[in-house]
Formats: sequence, structure tokens, C-alpha cells
Amino acid sequence: MVSDFKNLGITLHDSYLPLSTNQRSSLANGTWGPNGVTFFIIQGLPSLGQEKMILFVILLLGYIIILGGNSMIIFVALTDSKLNSPMFFFLYNLSFVDIMYTTTTIPKMLSGLLAEMNTISVHGCFLQMQFVIQLGITSRAILTVMAYDRYVAICNPLRYAAIMTRSHRLVLIAGAWSFGAFCTLPATSMSFQRSYCGSNLVKHGWCDPSSVRRLVCGDVRVDNIVSLSCAVVALLTTGVLILTSYILIGVSVSKMGAAQRLKAFGTCAAHLIVVSISYSSASCVYISYRVGNFPPEVRIIVSVLYSALTPFLNPMIYSLKNKELRESIGRTLSRFRPSAVLPTQVFKKVKTVS
Repeated sequence: MVSDFKNLGITLHDSYLPLSTNQRSSLANGTWGPNGVTFFIIQGLPSLGQEKMILFVILLLGYIIILGGNSMIIFVALTDSKLNSPMFFFLYNLSFVDIMYTTTTIPKMLSGLLAEMNTISVHGCFLQMQFVIQLGITSRAILTVMAYDRYVAICNPLRYAAIMTRSHRLVLIAGAWSFGAFCTLPATSMSFQRSYCGSNLVKHGWCDPSSVRRLVCGDVRVDNIVSLSCAVVALLTTGVLILTSYILIGVSVSKMGAAQRLKAFGTCAAHLIVVSISYSSASCVYISYRVGNFPPEVRIIVSVLYSALTPFLNPMIYSLKNKELRESIGRTLSRFRPSAVLPTQVFKKVKTVS
């Protein structure tokens, strides 16, 4: 593999850093130049050494749990007629986004931990960048929609069924996806149109926008401003709407009796926990990027935890806090019990009758 990269004019060092300055990429007339960079190298965590296998096993187990837990929520929400409320509709959409989000990043990281060199095509890199940002924003938009759902359920219960109709739910979900695309396309399209020269080493676990932007051979101040503006719009818009929903819920709950307050809190508890984890982990990622004395390895680990933590915990939190979901999962799992127990049950019934 190393000889193949040498034939391309790329010199590899211990950190897999290509230093050939003739490796340039440009977007001329909408196509990449014939002598341009056709791939990026994802650095990952080269300093781990033999510990890579430990990280591989941890990431793989976490990814399997994420797939299993969120797939279970989607399955029971779609097949159990008792889970037909708007809350479960939004929940299985959130689970779908969580599966897509982690699938965009973790499998590529897993392959990089096993391979001598983790490469990705230029177009694949920008597709990954687009989906990582868009799905991250979409998940927050769905959390905002879920906060609105809780607001309507608690503050306007008599009109809840009339407001949260199927068509209204579909509009809200479509709006969440559109909002994610709206906040993502400007930054990623600008990055795609830039020229890349010198090193094509992405110092991250995947095609992180800020890491890829460092490889641009030119002024990227406008790109940074656009990217930061889109991030601020996404976080502030969703954060303010969620906060407003819960302020209105708090005002309404303050006028209720003790029993009704406890029921309202139980309705919102799981969503509040998920929102708190999501925004606190996002704050940790922001701090790790803005504080200059953090080594790249720490930033990568924080980003990995951020991308996997909420999808990992969501099924557990909602299952523990929601009795209907727990019972539905129990009924679903009981269908797959071994049939060997059936003869014993039949024998007991016959014995009782006799």
C-alpha cells in the first residue's frame, strides 16, 4: 500500500502526512483537475498504537448497542398499535436520525482503526461532512418539535388531538429535515468549491469541516464566518424554542395541583434529560475546539463521545422513563422466546383441567 502512494507522488511519514506540494485540488468548471487530490487521509488517533484494538472493540460494541436500541424503538413504534401517539412518532424519527448520524461516522472510524491508512475520496469526504452536520442539526430540530409536542399536550390537552394530526406531524418532521439542510448547505458548498493544496491529511476521526478547511490553499475567513453563523442559527433557534416551550410548560404546571404536576414532570422528564445531555456535550465539543491547548487527540475523542453519547443513551432513557414503551418492548421480545416452553405450558393446562 505504501508503494502505491509513493507512485502517486506522496511521501508518507510516521503520521501519514503527505508532503508532496504538487498534490493540488481545484474545482475548475465544476470538475476536479486531472492533477488534483482525489482523496483525503483521515489521521484518526495514530498515537494510540496497540491501544487501537481496545478502542475498536469499545466503538464496535457501542455502535451495535446504538443500532439495536434505536432499531427496537423504530420497530415497536411502527408495529405496536398502542404506540400511535405523536410522541412515539417523533421518537422513532429521532431514533432513525441517530442511526444515520452514527452510521455516517463510526464505521469509517472502525475501518481506520484496522487499516494501515484510512483514506476517503474527495466526494465521499464532502458527502460525509454534509450528512454529519445536517443530521446533527436535524436531531436538534426534532428535539425542538418534541418540546412543542409536550407543550401542546400539557398546556392545551383538550385540543391536543386536533392540533397534532398526522398531516401536522409530517409537516413538523419535514420542517426539521429542511432546517437541517438549510443550515448545512451554505458551509459545505463553499468548502467544496475551494482549492486544496499541500497536505491532504485531515487531522480528525472523520471529515470534520474545520479540519478539512485547514487544508484550503487560500483565505477561509468568509468560510469560517458562514460556518459559525449557520451553527449559531441552528443552536440558538432550537435552543430558544425548546427553552420557550418549557417556560410556558412551567407557567402552566405552576397552576396545577400536586398530582397533576407530578404527571406533567413524568411526561417531560425523558425529553429534558436527552436535551440536557445533547446540549452539554455540544458545549464540550465547542470548548475543545476553541481552547488552543487541547491536543488533537482530545478533540477527536470528545467529538466521538459527542456523536455517540446521545444516540447511545436515548433508547435507555426513553425506555426507563416511559411505561408504555417498556411494556411494548416487553411484548415484542416475548414473541421471540423459544417455542420449547410451549409444551410445558400446554401440559400444565391439561393437568389442571383433569
